[in-house]
Amino acid sequence: MNELAVKSNAELPNTWTVAAIGDIAVLSPKSDFEGICFDEPVHFIPMAAVSENFGGIDTSQLRPFGEVRKGYMSFTEGDVLFAKITPCMENGKGGLVPHLQHRYGFGSTEFHVLKATRAVLPTWLEHYLSQPDFRKVARHNMTGTAGQMRVPSSWLGIVGIPVAPVAEQARIVEKLEELLSDLDAGVAELKAAQKKLGQYRQSLLKAAVEGALTAEWRAAQKVAAGDTAPETGAQLLERILTERRARWEAKQLAKFAEQCKAPPKDWQEKYPEPKKPDTIDFPELPEDWVWSSIGECFYVGVGATPSRKEPNYWSGEIPWVSSGEVQFSRITKTKERITPEGLKNSSTQINPVGSVMLGMIGEGKTRGQVSILDIGAANNQNCAAIWVSDTEIQSEFVYYWLWSQYEQTRRGSSGNNQPALNKSIVESIPLPLPPLHELKAIVALVSASMDQIQSQEQSLAISLKQSAAQRKNILKAAFSGQLVPQDPNDEPASVLLERIRAERAEHNAVKKPRGRKARQTA
Repeated sequence: MNELAVKSNAELPNTWTVAAIGDIAVLSPKSDFEGICFDEPVHFIPMAAVSENFGGIDTSQLRPFGEVRKGYMSFTEGDVLFAKITPCMENGKGGLVPHLQHRYGFGSTEFHVLKATRAVLPTWLEHYLSQPDFRKVARHNMTGTAGQMRVPSSWLGIVGIPVAPVAEQARIVEKLEELLSDLDAGVAELKAAQKKLGQYRQSLLKAAVEGALTAEWRAAQKVAAGDTAPETGAQLLERILTERRARWEAKQLAKFAEQCKAPPKDWQEKYPEPKKPDTIDFPELPEDWVWSSIGECFYVGVGATPSRKEPNYWSGEIPWVSSGEVQFSRITKTKERITPEGLKNSSTQINPVGSVMLGMIGEGKTRGQVSILDIGAANNQNCAAIWVSDTEIQSEFVYYWLWSQYEQTRRGSSGNNQPALNKSIVESIPLPLPPLHELKAIVALVSASMDQIQSQEQSLAISLKQSAAQRKNILKAAFSGQLVPQDPNDEPASVLLERIRAERAEHNAVKKPRGRKARQTA
């Protein structure tokens, strides 16, 4: 046995022993399908039907036996499944196969199937394999190439497992499941609270960007203002567009001056007018609000990655944002930094403080996430930089709007193999624009609530971390003989194991001979 994740015999109770998993369980047991019809239903359990962290197995899917008899692993009630492939193994895809109404189950060949012998209870084996520490050891013993690493049967069969007397196993499992049941109930409540906070956040953001959050504030302001009408959202947009054109013209004049050229005739007509959004199907906004778009209000820049082959482009003093760092947060520092030379020799640029970063590519939940830059930083080609700080609009308002539109933004991508956003798509994202004084009120109200939500989420995260540590300690106590007292009248595990080995050897010795000689004897 190599790299045992268990205590030695000397550290275990006297009636316990350490055995190889292959000595107490059959790996990939063969099922007897005699008498089963091809159209008879059997349970089908793909990897997706097995919850992470040994959280349960969904057996509701059925398929005809003839469809799954080849190309899948078979198992029966009481077998233990243990994912062999990364990252399913590390995520704890496994568990005890529950009662199967239709006798047999079939699932992915990426499962190890273990059938406990009478030396251990199936639940004993299940709980031992469920330990994160065991999975860490298994991770170090995986073989194969990146992305296709697997736990080999050869290793799983020889790794050690502590074995208590069967009667004590039953007492430990009973106590263990009582404690874990209480712990799981608490974890479920914590996760439910997390979900409610997430739902509350989305409701808050929706109310904010649609004007519902400030409805009463808006009415009070209207009464207080009387005949003095403040700037509307449409007027704010017009001012933004005027200032934007002025910046462009100033930049063009500076370029002509640098080149010692007189501005050509009608040069102002080359100004790239931002595209106005088509608002026909857009929902109605409150009075004095107006629909615009990200590209109409702000400059949108897409970055680049300086050549990795040039070491003098990296480890400099210019922060450089990767798409993985754009995670519904504020960016105060970056993992990597580039040099001025790296900046000069790539198409990235330094974005001003207050820019809103939007993830444009990535599987899972990366695409569509947003962050606010609290530092001047360049960025890679997989995230867009929205220069909100060129205007009087607060970055937080655009940040909250894009957060509220997260799911819609992710679905608004293009491409088949790896869906992604691009500069044009980002520029076309609609943006509701309230009057500036209301926009600031919205940001103040939402920011205060978001701080409270974040504080509660941090408390929940700490509690979940503590629960995970408690689970680990409970399992550690269970498999070291500290969870329940020992009974000196229990048959030692080593005695039962030796008897099982003797019976197995005797059974193998009396197996019927095969081949021609067997037929002649008959």
